[in-house]
Amino acid sequence: MFFATPAMAQTTTAAGAASGGGAAALIQFLPIIGLIVLFYFLMIRPQQRRVKQHQEMVQAVKRGDTVVLNSGVIGKVTKVEDAEVALEIAQGVNVKVVKSMISDVRTRGEPAPANDSKS
Repeated sequence: MFFATPAMAQTTTAAGAASGGGAAALIQFLPIIGLIVLFYFLMIRPQQRRVKQHQEMVQAVKRGDTVVLNSGVIGKVTKVEDAEVALEIAQGVNVKVVKSMISDVRTRGEPAPANDSKS
């Protein structure tokens, strides 16, 4: 029970290729291209912007700034070198830290949080 003859199969394939096979292939790849563009604008570009802001923040660290490390340790910068900073984490306790481990810079002029009671 074979309904299509070889002659019919050959004519439909030839007609399909002549009627714009390249355009059909482009339409098939269009959603994939759209997803790549979407990922770029929603994921890659914002991440690059955050990395650039972090690098600028780390390069602007100066002596006397209060910084927060990725581990949550808070300290005061006592010495700045090319790739490292010296932090005072307690009175008389200094540690050297790689600059890239700084997650936040709090300057001296930052106000105290509202939930701290000053008496």
